[in-house]
Amino acid sequence: MSPRLPETVYAAGTVCWREIKGVIHLAVIHRTVQRDDTFPKGKLDPGESLPQCAVRETWEETGLSVTLGAPLGQTRYELPNGKTKEVHYWAAEVSDEAAKSSVFTPNEEVSSVRWLPIHKVAKELTYDLDRHVLELFNALVATEAHKSFALIILRHAKALDPLTYHKADQTRPLAEYGLRQAEHIVPSLQAWGPAKIISSSSIRCIQTVEPFAAAREKRITTSDDLSQHTFRGASQEITDIIDRRLHKRKNAVICSHGPVIPVLIEEIAAATGTPTTAALYHAAELDTGSYSVVHIRANNPRSRIIAFETHDALI
Repeated sequence: MSPRLPETVYAAGTVCWREIKGVIHLAVIHRTVQRDDTFPKGKLDPGESLPQCAVRETWEETGLSVTLGAPLGQTRYELPNGKTKEVHYWAAEVSDEAAKSSVFTPNEEVSSVRWLPIHKVAKELTYDLDRHVLELFNALVATEAHKSFALIILRHAKALDPLTYHKADQTRPLAEYGLRQAEHIVPSLQAWGPAKIISSSSIRCIQTVEPFAAAREKRITTSDDLSQHTFRGASQEITDIIDRRLHKRKNAVICSHGPVIPVLIEEIAAATGTPTTAALYHAAELDTGSYSVVHIRANNPRSRIIAFETHDALI
């Protein structure tokens, strides 16, 4: 995403959805002080990422534990103090289990959470900006893209300088700053709840995903085919890695290196019949500790990419 502007107040939220008797319903909250009906959202805490904020605010305002789906763009409006508020939204499917486990109770901030049939939501929302977000969600539904999974392509965090590290490159570890990056991105990655963690066999990649793997209690699957020391360009092995992920249709993190990541993105584009635009190439130009999230239809993973987004390291 673009660098954050000091004169802008950033916030994030979700359009929570679930199917009830075959009809999509959306969660709409009523805020007590504002006396409005809207989607769950709120301002970033210091040091927080937008995806992390969206999940946290949804939990705090609805009692729903969610993972993020496809992005739904941003809304912007001017605040009384002259600053601009920018709110980023994601779709978020709510499982039956999560709905039943909701711990919401009316409070000073939110007095109710209502599940409304999708065709009745527009007239219940207070703000036109929320109706714009609803239109974007409706567009996902129209193309059956509201059910999706994500491939998170992560570049390893900052490693020791290769000019001063005189052992095999595969063994080059993270620098102290990189270790902090690896810890810092854990809650951001958790916003998508990846079920699979795949890493280059190089130490710097493994160290990058170790804190996340520990937090999720997941095993790291390593591959020499994703490692820079064996990389020679596009290969059948990389194609096979992407094909397996599309076949599984589960959220996954793939951690690799700067030279390898463009090929991973190209393979996803080729496997889904997605044109390789300049924007898609830009999604492959990652700084250390940053990642791009590629959203793919769950019901037809070989159709074009729904959306992609890039998130930078924040420390």
